[in-house]
Amino acid sequence: MTASSDAAPVSDEDRTALTDTVTRFARTEIAPHVDAWDAAGEFPRSLYRRAADLGLLGLGYPEQYGGTPASYALRLPLWRALSRHGASGGVLASLLSHNIGLPPVLAHGSDAVRAEVIPPVLAGEQIAALAITEPGGGSDVAQLKTTARREGDDYIVNGEKVFITSGMRADWITVAVRTGDAGSKGSGGISMLLIPGHSAGLSRSKLDKMGWLCSDTAHLRFDNVRVPARYLLGEEGAGFRIIMANFNGERFGLAASALGFAEACYDEALAWARQRKTFGAALVEHQVIRHKLVDMQMRIQSTAAWCESVAAQADAGRTGPDWVAQVCMLKNHATQTMQFCADQAVQILGGMGFMRGAVSERIYREVKVMMIGGGAEEIMKDLAAKQLGI
Repeated sequence: MTASSDAAPVSDEDRTALTDTVTRFARTEIAPHVDAWDAAGEFPRSLYRRAADLGLLGLGYPEQYGGTPASYALRLPLWRALSRHGASGGVLASLLSHNIGLPPVLAHGSDAVRAEVIPPVLAGEQIAALAITEPGGGSDVAQLKTTARREGDDYIVNGEKVFITSGMRADWITVAVRTGDAGSKGSGGISMLLIPGHSAGLSRSKLDKMGWLCSDTAHLRFDNVRVPARYLLGEEGAGFRIIMANFNGERFGLAASALGFAEACYDEALAWARQRKTFGAALVEHQVIRHKLVDMQMRIQSTAAWCESVAAQADAGRTGPDWVAQVCMLKNHATQTMQFCADQAVQILGGMGFMRGAVSERIYREVKVMMIGGGAEEIMKDLAAKQLGI
């Protein structure tokens, strides 16, 4: 999500109040139900409305659309607390999928389209998603094959998208398409098109996953889908730049979320170590366990400090190549922190860490998608190197 230019300065009191609100919401509305939602393969749509009523869906969006302008520094505790206390990447991914689906609409949609789409999504009445990845390619966005051919006042869309978060239930899907000459290649022929979820010719199939079990991840197929040309976001051929800008906000959100998930693993491991007794003493009394917990905290603290630094730079308007590189490296560092903490927590819990129902077991399964989604580790390193002139 792009930082709102009219966001007010953030005080410690603002951050604390938001953290407290999100923590209560996550502990009461999410955490007690996650196991049942994972088994069901989805969570209730009513959760969107409850999150919207607290203003959580609208954080970072203009007031005229029902949002609350917010800086990166204020959104950071939202992602962090929701992950730490909700402890479900599946809930987080789908509940906040509008934060990758709506920014192109906000930045590049017409006034009429913004007024039609954004308010009901921020109110929790509708769901927004982003569709970039295709079956034949992931990180290589410039090679996408889904086409949108102009025909009068409409575009005719044909192609496929895969691994689409909220893809089964989305009312609005922001889709990367290839416009102009059907044989065009590379980034120059890519555009962004907003497609209504009820469009004729759009079919969806649900995907089974290792983690994020309650997130409705979908394979989308577009078979001569007719989309009004007013839903073109920006100009034809400008889609690649829109996608790249959108990735920065997504990657920062992933980093902040990974930090929260790492903290959730630490919380569970510490609680278990304090109450579990072996050889006549609590686990935490054993030096090897204390060292594991300290190693977890060391990585958590470094990730938290880096998140704060990157947020401060963005809020100060310093979002040039160095900042983009920082976001890429932070995303890798944060997800590696999550991976380390999940692994150590499962080890500390022992057999209980291998059982469904343990927070650390769930997060352990969700690590890999965090390290791949929004740009795989290898892509992040290569992009960071380019931004740094290496």
